[in-house]
Amino acid sequence: MAKKKDSGFSGIGDLFTEYTVTKNKYISQEFQDFGYQLAVKLNDLKHKSLYMKMAKEVDRSILERALSFVSDAASAKSKAKLFMWKVSQLKTESKNKKTANAKQIPLL
Repeated sequence: MAKKKDSGFSGIGDLFTEYTVTKNKYISQEFQDFGYQLAVKLNDLKHKSLYMKMAKEVDRSILERALSFVSDAASAKSKAKLFMWKVSQLKTESKNKKTANAKQIPLL
């Protein structure tokens, strides 16, 4: 028998080993799970419905960048407040970029 070469690739089953799906009878959509995971990471389960709504309506990249910012800030008193501030800041930046791109006059 020939030996199997180690090609450096992982199996398809290994892709999702780090992601855990929340087992809850009220969570049926992916955005609800993401919102719940946000609430857990921010230690703010009291407002989990707010995070679920944000996960549904706000661009995922904005939420992930804000969460990354909060996780880097170890000395934050309230991670939830810092997260909300960063989300609003990122939304404003995104809006400003869109308006700046719309105002550019094409060269003829």
